[in-house]
This record gives sequence, C-alpha cells and structure tokens, in this order.
Amino acid sequence: MAKEPILSAKDVEIQFSLRGKLLTAIRRCSLDLYEGETLAIVGESGSGKSVFTKSFLGMLDANGKITNGSIMYHGTDISKYTKEKEWRTIRGKKIAMVMQDPMTSLNPLKKVGKQIQESIELNQGIKGAEAKKLAMEMLTKVGIPDPERRYNQYPHEFSGGMRQRVVIAIAVACHPEILICDEPTTALDVTIQAQILNLIRELQHELKMTVVYITHDLGVVANVADRVAVMYAGQIVEYGLVNEIFYDAWHPYTWALLSSLPQLGVKGEPLPTIEGTPPNLFNTIKGDAFAPRNKQALAIDFEEEPPFFKITETHQAKTWYLDPRAPKIEQPKAIKMLRQKMQKRG
Repeated sequence: MAKEPILSAKDVEIQFSLRGKLLTAIRRCSLDLYEGETLAIVGESGSGKSVFTKSFLGMLDANGKITNGSIMYHGTDISKYTKEKEWRTIRGKKIAMVMQDPMTSLNPLKKVGKQIQESIELNQGIKGAEAKKLAMEMLTKVGIPDPERRYNQYPHEFSGGMRQRVVIAIAVACHPEILICDEPTTALDVTIQAQILNLIRELQHELKMTVVYITHDLGVVANVADRVAVMYAGQIVEYGLVNEIFYDAWHPYTWALLSSLPQLGVKGEPLPTIEGTPPNLFNTIKGDAFAPRNKQALAIDFEEEPPFFKITETHQAKTWYLDPRAPKIEQPKAIKMLRQKMQKRG
C-alpha cells in the first residue's frame, strides 16, 4: 500500500435541502484511498455510502452540497469545485462510477456501442472511426463476444449480466485512476455475480486502478476487498483490513452486520436481525447514532459522540467500548466463532 493516499476526504459534511428543511446526509466523514487497493464501503441502505462517493465526482443532486471538509485529489481540493467544467476534468477521466442498475443508467434508445463510443469521445477527444474501434475493443475486453454485431444492438437485447458488462465498459473506457462500483452485482444470480467480480478484478490489475465497492453484501466484501469501511448514519464508524473487520471487529454496528450474515446461519435457528431503524437525519444526533439500537449501549453513548480509538495501525473503531475507562465488554460469541464458521464454508 502506498504511503500517501491518492484521494483523501477529511471531515466531509453533505447537506440536502428538502421541503424547507436541511438533511445532513454525511456527518464529518473521513476516508483515504491508496493506489491499487480495493476498498469496500458497507452499511445498510440509507447509511450514506453512495452520497459520500458521488461527492468525489460532483454527482450530488441539485439540492445537495458539500458544506464542510475537504476532498484532496493530487493536491487539489475538489470539494471546492462549483462548475461542471471543473468536474469534467475529473469525472470519467480520473474517477469513474459503475451505477447500481444498468437498465436505468443506459439509454434505451441508443445502441450500446454508441454509448461506449460517446464516453471515449467526450473524455479522450478521439472521434469517429477510431473511437468506434476503441469501443468495440472495450466490448471484447469486458467479455462480450461478436463486438461488431453487439455494437449495433440496444440495451433491451442484452441480459442483465451483459448490460452490467456494458456499463463497466463505459466506466473504464478512459482508464480512470479510481473506479467506484455502486452495488455492481445487485439483481444478478450468483454465477453471474462471480463473473462480474472477476471481470472488475482483471480490469483493475490490467489498468492499475483503485477500486471502491459500495455494497451491503458482506459475502462480496470477503472475496474482493483489501480494506473495509463500515458506514452508519452518515459516518464511517469502523475501518480496517478485511481480516481485521471480519475477525476482530469492535463497533457494535459491525457486530450486528456480521451476526446477520445469512451464510453463517444455523439450520433450525432464526437468523439474527438488527432491531430498530436508523436515525432521522433531519434531526441533530446526540452521542453514538447506533446507541438506540444497541442493547449493550453505555450511558455515555447517549450523551457524547465517541472518537476513533486505534486498535492496530490499520484498524480503528468509533466506539466508547474501546475507551480504557469503559467497563469490559466481550465480543459476541458469533463474532468469535466467525473465523471457524467461514473456514468451514470456504
């Protein structure tokens, strides 16, 4: 891993104006990305994963804006960009995104080859026959056979897995430094999921990209990630190497996520669930946002927001459990048994 991050987000706050009220979707969130790594951002729907990473490309909705913090990319604070012209020097060329649903991110009225070609023409300045040739090469590179015929087909003529390959082709056509994959295997069957993950891994190595996965599927995380960041209520609450998160997690929310893995269920026993719902982000959150859903919450969890506590050089968690003054709380039995269970299931 490189010593210096290629992208460093510090204390980022993102707010949306909705019906005359302010919703704070991202609350002082920090994250470093390193060259060539694979980072997975995990958490429930609504935790802020997509909003946070969209801020790296200037893709926030019109009613949203970065209200605090910085996003440093190669010495420039891109969080200060306000014009589309500025973002176009980054988006697609340097940082690209694979959207969650390929059917809605592809234009149903345009041939798929033309959509890849448009990306090349917009971001590389290559036109006409040469751009078309590169587009067909990208179709081949992402595993779509007979590129000349496929170039002239429309999205509805492709299967779900093939559409996802097209979306990946559009994203990587300009060889970005950072590729953000927003739930890239949603709605695909298990076999196709594995193919798509392998494709992204191969392209990452070939093009020397840093890859960020946004997902709630911890099974995917275990297979692809070098590092994991756990998000809850607009904050990263724990991060570390993948083995540290799976085998030595310390935030109660991470415990809850891991305990709910369906792959680790025992036949005849009900699967654990996370009781309650995430907080309303229109309101000011006091203390630890997860405290109302945590049966082992400490009194201070309801009063004061915890800082990050260092577990190892690469692993930190935002929980009062790790404060030397806190009463000793054991990791749940399910977490302690996780390594053994996962080894049994391969």
